[in-house]
Amino acid sequence: MFWSDQIDVSYSTSSSGSMELADRAVGLLLTLTSLSIFTYYTFWVIILPLVDSDHFVHKYFLPQEYAILIPVYAGVALICLLSVFIGYVMLKSMKKKA
Repeated sequence: MFWSDQIDVSYSTSSSGSMELADRAVGLLLTLTSLSIFTYYTFWVIILPLVDSDHFVHKYFLPQEYAILIPVYAGVALICLLSVFIGYVMLKSMKKKA
């Protein structure tokens, strides 16, 4: 017996039109946001050090120290939030068992 035999994969098409459109819009927004951040960061870290320091493009970017500090702090914050969430879920599941 395969696992696919136990799962119902039928989808209703009656009310999924508007939800599918909303999901696509959110997906497009997230994709464009991620692509913009990736492009900005790549230009900031890889290309900007090769440009003269008195060039006008430098005024659109933060100092180079932040290129390391921002991702490190974002990663630490993400790990902290995930740890708090996992701890909350574990405590909640322990209360259900008791």
